[in-house]
Amino acid sequence: MNRPRPFAPQRLSRIAHSAMLCLLASTVSPSLWAQAQLDHGDWNGPLLLQSTPALQEKIAPAQAEKSPIYLSGEQMEGQQDSELRVTGNARLRRADTRIQADTLRYDPTSSQAQADGNVTIDSAADQYWGSQLRLNVDTYEGYFNDVRYRFGENQAFGQAQRVDFIDRDRYVVHEGDYTTCQRVDSDPNWRPAWQIRAKELTIDRVADVGVARNGALEFMGVPILPVPYLSFPLSDKRKSGFLPPTVGLDSVSGLQYEQPYYWNIAPNRDATITTTVLARRGVDLGGKFRYLEQNFSGELSGRYMPSDSLRDKDRWSAALRHRQVWESPVGNINWDANLNRVSDHNYWRDFPRSSYGLAERLLPSELNGSWQQDDWRVRLRTLKWQTLQDIDSVILPPYDMLPQLNVRYEPWSLDSGFDFSVEMDTTRFQADKDFTNVLTDGTRSYALAKLSRPMVAPQGFLTPSVQLHASYYNFDSSALTAGRKSYSRVLPTFSIDSGLVFERDTQLLGRNLQQTLEPRAFYTYTPYKNQSMLPMYDTAELDFTFASIYSPNAFVGQDRIADNNLLTLGLTSRLIAADDGAELVKASVAQRLRFKDQRVTAPGVDPLEERWSDILLGGAVNWTPRWATNGVIQYNHDQRRTVRYTMTGYYKPGDYKVLSAGYRMKRDASKHVEFGWQWPISELWQSTASAKSDGRWYGVGRVNYSMRDKKLVDTVVGVEYSACCWTGRVVLERLQNSWNSSNTRVLFQLELTGLSRINIGSNPLNSLRNNVPYYQEITPAAAEPSSRFGHYE
Repeated sequence: MNRPRPFAPQRLSRIAHSAMLCLLASTVSPSLWAQAQLDHGDWNGPLLLQSTPALQEKIAPAQAEKSPIYLSGEQMEGQQDSELRVTGNARLRRADTRIQADTLRYDPTSSQAQADGNVTIDSAADQYWGSQLRLNVDTYEGYFNDVRYRFGENQAFGQAQRVDFIDRDRYVVHEGDYTTCQRVDSDPNWRPAWQIRAKELTIDRVADVGVARNGALEFMGVPILPVPYLSFPLSDKRKSGFLPPTVGLDSVSGLQYEQPYYWNIAPNRDATITTTVLARRGVDLGGKFRYLEQNFSGELSGRYMPSDSLRDKDRWSAALRHRQVWESPVGNINWDANLNRVSDHNYWRDFPRSSYGLAERLLPSELNGSWQQDDWRVRLRTLKWQTLQDIDSVILPPYDMLPQLNVRYEPWSLDSGFDFSVEMDTTRFQADKDFTNVLTDGTRSYALAKLSRPMVAPQGFLTPSVQLHASYYNFDSSALTAGRKSYSRVLPTFSIDSGLVFERDTQLLGRNLQQTLEPRAFYTYTPYKNQSMLPMYDTAELDFTFASIYSPNAFVGQDRIADNNLLTLGLTSRLIAADDGAELVKASVAQRLRFKDQRVTAPGVDPLEERWSDILLGGAVNWTPRWATNGVIQYNHDQRRTVRYTMTGYYKPGDYKVLSAGYRMKRDASKHVEFGWQWPISELWQSTASAKSDGRWYGVGRVNYSMRDKKLVDTVVGVEYSACCWTGRVVLERLQNSWNSSNTRVLFQLELTGLSRINIGSNPLNSLRNNVPYYQEITPAAAEPSSRFGHYE
């Protein structure tokens, strides 16, 4: 059947004929309908669903212009080639656009449509309502009076005196407003929590950008921010423009005003340029550049403050992160750069919240290159430290590595189940020039070979292993006795690790469980060799934990090999859920038996002479997903006292609900108690069922208290309010910088869904994420995009 020409006199009869065919198809069985298609030569195989342009969410303008125009209504007057007038539920449809009104006129010669009275436009997923419309359906140029509108992609809506359509994707709103708050039709007094009012709003759907001129941002009906010019996104796509400013008050820097500008350079490159005015310091200029290419990516950031008034000097910081892959005939070479530098020793104190960890006192700068092929791995590295000193707490700077070459051979599989690896390394160590009197420059080379044979079965495991460590030192000065500048050593280490696993089925509190009993024994032996004359280049003593108690060496690094002749005995028991295998309860105990006195120690540390070490007790309970707790206790049996313990736990019954607590103690050193929380405040005095649906208050924070010093160390306390289309946060933050100094500030944020975040006192979200355990960001859910088929008729 041939398609009828638009507006032909015989159109109604042919539409009726088509409707009869569709009705017939819906009543005939599928097999008969397929056979009918086959008889007409349209059947070429299995009947499959295929994509069709008729189901596309967006129709291309060129395709829309070629689509026919359909008119319908209760009454229609006119001829095919002259103006047509439709009254009574009048409709015009073309592609994904539908116009409905009380009265509609259409001139096919000029493609001009005029609609009056209760006019509705459905354009793709967008909708408009108004009183009077003039529109060219080909070019989509025209105007609309007394308009209300809603955008389908982000469910934003507003109203205006007039909308001028430039084309299908661009229009200008006069004397209008814009908001993403969702209307509550059942509330006659409803008004949006926030909206932009402007003399002129320009909407560009191609760029997904809106521009407001000569207006204001209103919150709860009160103008809070004048808007002589404001560019805002219509979706979550990136766009260039000024970001909302940040105003803050800091106890050190005073009043602060920060104005960032975002530059969307390309889909794979962008930059943020920030100007900050600090009342007590001056002007700080900062920037961050990000890039992402096929074989490399990275970030470059920096800040510069000319003539800081508090320090009477220029202040600056710089950081670079770069990752790259080089292709070569022998395989890919990966290299990365991590560079960090600041202007002076007080930078960490004066700018405690700098990005990239530039507020730390030890700043590494390193270049790494690595190559890996089959069982071989080669790494070349340079590392240089910048140590920021404090007169009240001097740090002994770590050695720079200029450079380090490391080669490792580790075959994936060997016969008879053996594991084998060889590591060779040579490193040039260089001390900070201000500490050359106590540090020694030199070169260290070592080779470390390991061989083990794991034997694992369901009932247990047995792993004997042996390693050989050979090293050679060459010093720049006479660091050894008798004027020697070199030293070599060869030390073997033997160890055997073993354990058994016993299991039984049991029940507790109505749950089917599997209980295990897992004894473990670990023996290691390394002969003694005097190493006290060797510097500690990259070596430190391991902390006494469940991980280190089963280690063959009490040190991490290569400058000390402990003279061990000891046996570690441990026992672990678990309760495992029989249905899903989750570990509900775990309890462990371990202790070392030393057969010979320790002789190899770190400088200034007394050797251990006790035969039995402290006892380690540990446990964890995760009976339900709602709460969990764990702790470790180090107990000295000879002195009958606890040396150190850590206890932490949390209760998390649902989203945005968490209570956490912790207690840490180290004998004669520190004792801290910590509380953290995030909880709906409204539930403290009313039930969830009676809570208001339009918003909710939350309390959030963390308090760290030193019981030994009887003072708060770190404090972060705040409240949050989440509504349908906005979230507010107020946070008081006091963080300790050093023993005798701290920084206090008040942070405020107003987050308008679909628009932006307005900060006063920096971004409180960063503070909550970094300081509150298990914090979950509260963000109103964005409205789901609507489809043009949702209001299709």
